[in-house]
Amino acid sequence: LEEFLNFKQLKTSLKEAILLDYYTAGFWWAKEMNFSLIQLSGFMDLLNFLLENLSDKHMTLADNLKELGKAMAGIGETDSERSGDLNFFSIEQAKAVIDYL
Repeated sequence: LEEFLNFKQLKTSLKEAILLDYYTAGFWWAKEMNFSLIQLSGFMDLLNFLLENLSDKHMTLADNLKELGKAMAGIGETDSERSGDLNFFSIEQAKAVIDYL
């Protein structure tokens, strides 16, 4: 992950070390959940999306949780209009993701 994230100052940068821990913890949790490659990729995108909401958009925790709800909306729905981009998660997996986050 260090190479993928292009971290060059990991030993001296607290920010890089924290981000590496954040993504590594999420990655291993998703692997322990036996997520498929598509689910793992979607989960990592979700981690990045939520972090960007905090760092770039300066969203409050409450607003970020609302965004998480929007992203997870429609999981398990059969109507393709209501299902979201994360519809590759089962309802049980979506609940586990929410609990993790």
